[in-house]
Amino acid sequence: MSTITVQNELNVYESAEARFEMAARKLGLEDGLYKYLKYPSKEITLYIPAALDNGKLEVFKGYRVLHSTIRGPGKGGIRFSPDVTLEEVRALAAWMTWKCAVVNIPFGGAKGGVICDPAEHSHAVIERITRRYTAELSEWLGPERDVPAPDMGTNEQTMAWVMDTYSMHVRQATTAVVTGKPLDLGGSLGRREATGRGLLMVTNRALAKLGRRPESTRVVIQGFGNVGMFAAKLMHEAGYKIVGLADISGALYNEKGLDIPAAIRWVHGDKKPLSDFSGGARMSAHGVIFQPCDVLVPAATENQITSDNAQDVQASILIEGANGPTTAPADAILDEKGVFVIPDILGNAGGVTVSYFEWVQDRQGFFWRESEVNERLQDVMDRSFDDVVRYAESHKVNNRIAAYMVAIDRVARALKLRGIYA
Repeated sequence: MSTITVQNELNVYESAEARFEMAARKLGLEDGLYKYLKYPSKEITLYIPAALDNGKLEVFKGYRVLHSTIRGPGKGGIRFSPDVTLEEVRALAAWMTWKCAVVNIPFGGAKGGVICDPAEHSHAVIERITRRYTAELSEWLGPERDVPAPDMGTNEQTMAWVMDTYSMHVRQATTAVVTGKPLDLGGSLGRREATGRGLLMVTNRALAKLGRRPESTRVVIQGFGNVGMFAAKLMHEAGYKIVGLADISGALYNEKGLDIPAAIRWVHGDKKPLSDFSGGARMSAHGVIFQPCDVLVPAATENQITSDNAQDVQASILIEGANGPTTAPADAILDEKGVFVIPDILGNAGGVTVSYFEWVQDRQGFFWRESEVNERLQDVMDRSFDDVVRYAESHKVNNRIAAYMVAIDRVARALKLRGIYA
């Protein structure tokens, strides 16, 4: 595979666009369809006034990008972060389109964000920002239009505020307008663990394909929030040896394995920094991803593996838990090293898959047992893994480009069937 060239390697939109272009080219996508699928359907910029606790008025900038509704309503999280940019949200919305298509669920792609730091504001201020953001978007949201979910800096409570605000505007309780909600408001059993569980499922599938066993597999997980924590917990329970962990405070590495239940109690129970936990050598959160391991799971944020450091990755299997942890120019280096990559649009798709299950349950008013949710998730992740790997082998491309090709082909076929309304 040739190296993908972009002007700014750390621009996530350029990386997403470059991979789309390569996959579209290999598919022989006709020029008109290429242009249609490349650009988002709409981009909305919002200016959100909110009263701070000291009584002063502040205005926060927010975005919602709807990339595609060709296969169904838009689907994508809302992130609250000081680093949110329109280009990042645009890239994440496109990734959601391809992610939903890879796992073959009837959603398009969307994403939202507000430039703010939740750590610097009270519960009440975050609620005011959330409600005003939702109110400004209320005509664009809806169970058949655009269905948000939690993302970085947001959670179940944030989604409850979104659901309530939208419901007040349409004058009826509309639980299916958002996913990732509390169980008492129509959330799904198994949703909180879904992304981490999906990572375990595709890792199991990758090991089986490569003739390996969990008991002899060392894993490094970068990120110890909801995704990384559940991935670590479930992998540990499945027999994997977790040798490296990282969160925003730093990282730990122990080639003999870390005490995962104790680490979870320390960070998520006692609310203490992972870097203060004993049992391993301390290092930077970025440095841990280059330690010896068999499986590397970057589950923190974008642009962790670049053309400058991809050569230092020691893992033979890379399972992407975060969105965009590997830049486009780094792909060729990982290919040359023979790293078996499960790209983000497949690897972390467990979350959106169970979000789809939540949406289905809300719409039918009937809820499933957790065992049913997990069984259905297993079916989707296994089938999607097989689809991507089969496509990679038959078209002689790596798994990332294969995943994009599977997704683009499905969206393009739906577009051809629908036609262009003009």
